[in-house]
Amino acid sequence: MDFSVRRGEILGLIGPNGAGKTTFFNLITGFIPSDRGRVYLNGGEIGGLSANVICKRGIGRTFQLVKPFLNISVVENVTVGAYCRCASLSQAERKAREILRFVGLGRYSDYLSSNLTLSNRKRLELARALATSPELLLLDETMAGLNPKEIDDMIVLLRNISGTGVTLVIIEHVMRAVMALSDRVVVLNHGEKISEGSPLEISRDEKVIQAYLGGSYLHVTPARD
Repeated sequence: MDFSVRRGEILGLIGPNGAGKTTFFNLITGFIPSDRGRVYLNGGEIGGLSANVICKRGIGRTFQLVKPFLNISVVENVTVGAYCRCASLSQAERKAREILRFVGLGRYSDYLSSNLTLSNRKRLELARALATSPELLLLDETMAGLNPKEIDDMIVLLRNISGTGVTLVIIEHVMRAVMALSDRVVVLNHGEKISEGSPLEISRDEKVIQAYLGGSYLHVTPARD
């Protein structure tokens, strides 16, 4: 693996199951140690740092399986993330409520997290990550399990997040979302990068078609205006 993420872009990261996408996120964020190689953020090396230090350096992430703290409220879940930047409970809670309104969960702030639908748990996962004030946000299958309407709503939300200046790297199997959102796409297979380019270029790359897209061209919706 060898590539850079440009400030402000939305980068799609795709590939078959087992290609190494989540492992890649785990290496970047310090969840598992790397055997070799280097990771840089804003010119400074972060490889080998602990996950909490990397978070404070400006990288947030979500996970494939959403696991909120079920027995506390929605706002308390996000307050936990806000402690990364806030010095007091009141400040962290104010920030949490602001972020919940931004992701569309303001009305559910005082609900138990266990009462949320899957779609809203996905938004809660995003809110917790945003509460850490990331410069770079790594999203692992945020749209998995959502229906078409929920996917469309999530696409809008991710564009709004990008519009605040947060750089996004998205792992996703919902290809219409990847192609609609991404400025650039990187394709992994068996732990290696096999292609990189615009959504249109990726959709026409024979290696990608054979390894991932099922042997036929993919209709591409243009990325953001």
